[in-house]
Amino acid sequence: MCGIVGILGTNEVSPLILDALRRLEYRGYDSAGIATINDGVLSRRRALGKLVNLSDLLVHEPLPGKSGIGHTRWATHGAPTVNNAHPHQAGRVAVVHNGIIENFRDLRTELAAKGCKFVTETDTETVALLFEDYLKSGLSPQDAVQATIARLEGAFALCFLLDGEGDLMIAARKGSPLAIGHGDNEMYVGSDALALASLTDRITYLDEGDWAMITRAGAEIFDAAGRRANREMRQIKAESASVDKGTYKHFMAKEIAEQPSVLADAVSHYLTPEGDAVQLREGALDFTATERLTMVACGTAYLACNVAKYWFESLARLPVELDVASEFRYREPPLSASGMALFVSQSGETADTLAALRYCRDKVASVVSVVNVAESSIARESDLALPILAGREIGVASTKAFTCQLVALAALAIMAARQRGHLDAKAEAALTAQLRSLPGLINTALEAGGKLQSIARKLAEARDILFLGRGPMYPLALEGALKMKEISYIHAEGYASGELKHGPIALVDKHVPVIVLAPSDALFDKTVSNMQEVMARGGKIVLITDRTGAAEASEGTWETLIMPEVDPILAPIVYAIPVQLLAYHTAVTKGTDVDQPRNLAKSVTVE
Repeated sequence: MCGIVGILGTNEVSPLILDALRRLEYRGYDSAGIATINDGVLSRRRALGKLVNLSDLLVHEPLPGKSGIGHTRWATHGAPTVNNAHPHQAGRVAVVHNGIIENFRDLRTELAAKGCKFVTETDTETVALLFEDYLKSGLSPQDAVQATIARLEGAFALCFLLDGEGDLMIAARKGSPLAIGHGDNEMYVGSDALALASLTDRITYLDEGDWAMITRAGAEIFDAAGRRANREMRQIKAESASVDKGTYKHFMAKEIAEQPSVLADAVSHYLTPEGDAVQLREGALDFTATERLTMVACGTAYLACNVAKYWFESLARLPVELDVASEFRYREPPLSASGMALFVSQSGETADTLAALRYCRDKVASVVSVVNVAESSIARESDLALPILAGREIGVASTKAFTCQLVALAALAIMAARQRGHLDAKAEAALTAQLRSLPGLINTALEAGGKLQSIARKLAEARDILFLGRGPMYPLALEGALKMKEISYIHAEGYASGELKHGPIALVDKHVPVIVLAPSDALFDKTVSNMQEVMARGGKIVLITDRTGAAEASEGTWETLIMPEVDPILAPIVYAIPVQLLAYHTAVTKGTDVDQPRNLAKSVTVE
């Protein structure tokens, strides 16, 4: 989850690396550092905490040089300290690393027996010491790096600088993404294209196991077997403008407010010009012969899949197996050769999801992904990659990506239902009309921000919060609890309303607010019964419903919030807005870091 940048430039690189690291700070903000080569001499600056601390340090201790590497860290091995911050250096070798070296203890023991001294608690220092040991044995830099990466087990994206080598940068990847950027007599390395957006739009993505010797004249790329490899250079769209908060206090607030616009783009992408049917390119996806759909994801994307499971099974009558990516591949589930595997990931680089995809690739008829980054590893390794069109999402807590994932999945479920004969043209047109209405409904839901802010001030005093929902609102209860935990640090749990009597009701008292997500659908009366059980025990109910539901069930609630009327099928998309805003305003009231909550990073690229 760390961010990596490397530059072989024609001008001073420290300011450029610092700017690129700002684009990658969503990957980790425990510490940051830069190493450069100036007149052949390797030097480093590192700082604990957010990137601004490194920026301040560089004002007082400038770091000249036209070759450099930089890193922003999400701590894995070793506490967040300056000593554990990257780049790590051993003799002539400096390295930055994203990933986990699983066999670092064995390598550390081996190197210690040779007299190597360790000064950090990290696995990454082992990589630098191993590389330096091979150089000391007389190997060339090219042979030394090949020998080094051959010894590493686990996942890594690596970028090296060598003291005395001002025109050499070495990059390698296995399990973690890495890209090479091409400039005019300049070369770049970055964890993703966003890091390099202000520097170049010409990108080469390293394949699994690749490593590269990079000079200002270009890059020589080798595959895992050490053979020269030709990798495509791609022209990408610059995304630099999307990392500005504008007039908003936080990226999360901006991204919540952007949902009507991005949802409109997503809806338009998946509908015919007339808007009465779902369309993909002809022949892109055929559900008619699909025996079972396997859906795999992590975090909020997994909760989007939970909602979609209801859609695929109820609309298309398609059996769905759903699992968390980190559990899925380790139980080695049997898969049907006539099945379809569907993977959802905002970044398209989620390590567990990518590993699950690779497990499924040769075992099912087709592999489909729903992603926000078209050039990501998951997109490139899928038979079909479907965009969510959310635009760059910087806030760690996913908001607009979640609702755009739901739109894409809803469109797929409608397509599946039509192809499998469970939805006629008239019914499909009715559902697509509901999809087209979503931007307006989301706008209406956003107008409740003031009321939600008032409710959040009360919630901020709680130590525990429960979220309840039935049917497709149950995953929304889980998502509401997740958002609340992520950014306000209040313990929150989501439950299916019908499970209340099977244990969670023991937690209910006057100090535990209970958020009830209950549009007036076929399950409304059952949800209200559960709500009454809470109120009978002194629980404080925050009811989120529509006008019909409020008229029937708001008496005795602590607070009632009214959402616009919406087809029950698509209610989870609209009801995502209040749970996002509740978490946001509660976190703001508590004074926590909304965009960069403690211990979390945006893109989870390590197991």
